[in-house]
Amino acid sequence: MNQWVLPLVVRIERAAPPERTDALEAAAHVVLRLLDQDEWAEPIAQWERIGIRKVVRRARGAEWRRALALPGISVEVRTAEVRVHPPVPLDDWPRDLQRLQVSGTDLTDSGVPGRPDPESAVLWVNPYLEMSAGKAMAQAGHGAQLAWWGSDERARDAWRDTGLGVAVRTASPELWASLVDSGLPVVRDAGFTEIAPGSVTVIADAPWLRLGGFRPAGWGPLRAT
Repeated sequence: MNQWVLPLVVRIERAAPPERTDALEAAAHVVLRLLDQDEWAEPIAQWERIGIRKVVRRARGAEWRRALALPGISVEVRTAEVRVHPPVPLDDWPRDLQRLQVSGTDLTDSGVPGRPDPESAVLWVNPYLEMSAGKAMAQAGHGAQLAWWGSDERARDAWRDTGLGVAVRTASPELWASLVDSGLPVVRDAGFTEIAPGSVTVIADAPWLRLGGFRPAGWGPLRAT
């Protein structure tokens, strides 16, 4: 069975790279924007039947302009710009995306991110794992997708009213311990790159997700980068 992937492109200009947290939140938000539209329903369904693997590549200058010319959705979150394109077979990327590099996404934050809104969706990152920004962006996208699946229509409507806002933060060890056993949606990495298979990378949290009912893991495997 041919694998499908979701291409994500982050803009990283040499003179002004984005903040790491901004890039992670942009990746999560753009995945939500993708799921909240019908134009690419068929390729999205094909992709979801096999897994939800995401691949993050970087672009600058003319590379970014070529990415903008292809079908996709772009979002800006403070310093970060991220674009998502419709899912494609792993061996059939558009040429202008295929040329882009996966490496080189070692972003940092210049300060400590603020505390997230307790009433909003938060994607908590495992404090014990070291991931490149590109890897973490893919995991944040997975977490956002699990949060979307776990939201009923009323919750989604309310989420839309706030612009599908989502925060990404690294959990403290104490918070992480409580989240792992909370029953919230959990992203387990497939182990293709950087970390061991089965590692818990992100846990999606929101007041409405704590009521239960999120999509069971048995509905389809996660495929990470």
